[in-house]
Amino acid sequence: MSGHGFHVHGPHDHELEHAQKGGHGHGGDDTNKIAMFTAIIATVGAIFGHMGGVTQANAGIYKNNAAIKKTEASNQWNYFQAKSTKQSLAEVSRDLTNDKDEKAKYQAKIDRYEKEKAEVKVGAEKLEADATTWDKKSDEQMHLHHRWAEATTVLQVSIALAAVALLTKKRWLEWVMFGAGGIGLVVGGMAMLHI
Repeated sequence: MSGHGFHVHGPHDHELEHAQKGGHGHGGDDTNKIAMFTAIIATVGAIFGHMGGVTQANAGIYKNNAAIKKTEASNQWNYFQAKSTKQSLAEVSRDLTNDKDEKAKYQAKIDRYEKEKAEVKVGAEKLEADATTWDKKSDEQMHLHHRWAEATTVLQVSIALAAVALLTKKRWLEWVMFGAGGIGLVVGGMAMLHI
C-alpha cells in the first residue's frame, strides 16, 4: 500500500530495485559489461570464422588451378618432346641420305620442328609460371586461413572466460577475458592486413 506515506515492499521487490541501481558492489554493471562484451566478441568471432572458411576455400580453388596449369605444362613438354623426337629422326634421315633433294626436304622438316619446339617451349614455360603463381596464391590464402582460425579460437576462449568470470565474480578473470578478446582482435586485424 502506498496510500498515506506507508509503503511495504516484498523481499523480491527490494532485490529488483537494488539490482536496477547496480546491486551490491559492482555486480550489475559488470554483468552488463560482460554480456555486451560477449555479444560483440561473438559477432566478431562469427565474422572471423566466415573469413577463415572463405580463405580456406580460396586456397583449395587456387591449388586446383595450379594443378591444372601444371598438367597443361606437362602436356606441352610432352608435345615438345614429340617434336624433338621427330626432329631427331629427320636429322638421322637427312644424314643417311645422299640425295640432295631428300636432304633439303629433311632439313626443311628439321627447321620447322625447331621453330615449333621454340613456340611450344614458350607456352610450356608460361603455363609453369602460371602454376607457380596459383601455388603462391594458395599458400597466401592458407596463411590467412590460419590467422583467421587463430583469431576465432582466441575469441572463443575469451567468451568462455566471460562465462567463468560471470559465475565466479572474479575481477582478474574479467581482465584476462578482455585481454584475450583484445589479442583475438589483433590477430584478426593481422589477417585483414594480410600479415
